Amino acid sequence: MKKAFTMIELVFVLVIIGILSSIIGQTTRTNPLQEAAIQLASHIRYTQHLALVDDRYNKNRKDDDDNVIWYKERWQLEFGKNDNSDDKVQYTIFSDTAGNSTGDANFDEIAINPQNNNQVMSGGHTGSVKLDITDKRFLGMKSLNIGKTYEIDSYELDGGCSGARISFDHLGRPFKGKQSSMDTPYNNGSSQRLVNKEEGCKIILTHISGDKVVLRITRETGFVCILKTGTEVCQ
Repeated sequence: MKKAFTMIELVFVLVIIGILSSIIGQTTRTNPLQEAAIQLASHIRYTQHLALVDDRYNKNRKDDDDNVIWYKERWQLEFGKNDNSDDKVQYTIFSDTAGNSTGDANFDEIAINPQNNNQVMSGGHTGSVKLDITDKRFLGMKSLNIGKTYEIDSYELDGGCSGARISFDHLGRPFKGKQSSMDTPYNNGSSQRLVNKEEGCKIILTHISGDKVVLRITRETGFVCILKTGTEVCQ
């Protein structure tokens, strides 16, 4: 006599599968805000790495023995929104080496994606059609457009930082503001640009839902971490 499943047994199995699928789906569901924070933390560390490797600390350079504005060329990560980013929050990693170091990234100044030599590390920047995320010739990284990729609505630099940039010197120490406006390696007039507040530099990302995440970059060491809810120290 052949055995077979009854209709009740089949329904029961399908119900169990549905329950398990629901549970697994909830536990594996991604958190775009957290993903954006993890990616950004990694790219801040990479910006610091580029600064350490570049070791820019005096006016001498291989192709220029009299480069008196060497400190304006430090590696930096800049946030922004523009037409080329489709008016979404993006960031670009570059070293301002062209001309008189105006503070604006040229295509050739932007860091190369270490995982793909055909891409530069920008989520959409003005000045070149190759940096226009809405154009088929786009050679940037879509993931750096955190507005499109992770639905990040806004950013804010707080604590020891302000504006839209974070940069690093040859020792990996973080700086605030535009390097291009500095008068000396550490000052803009009477304003010290080296981050020296105890709390370091804070970067606040806000998701379209209103949820926020905070990244903290420590002074001196430039160590970056994602703060847990209700804490003010790196975990």
